[in-house]
Amino acid sequence: MINRNEITTKALKKAGGAKALADLLKISQPSVSGWKKIPADRCIAVEAITGISRHKLRPDVFGRQ
Repeated sequence: MINRNEITTKALKKAGGAKALADLLKISQPSVSGWKKIPADRCIAVEAITGISRHKLRPDVFGRQ
């Protein structure tokens, strides 16, 4: 079982699920389903889709705001 962090779960729900987010990002659904954290290189796109700040998605990369 994937042990996702809370913000990743929230982002997936806001996007309409892993399949919907994968379609919007033009990547495979299994790739998105395997995320424990949003990959740093996907944060800006996920931010645009979900409205969740990259700083909340990955504070370890983008810092807290």
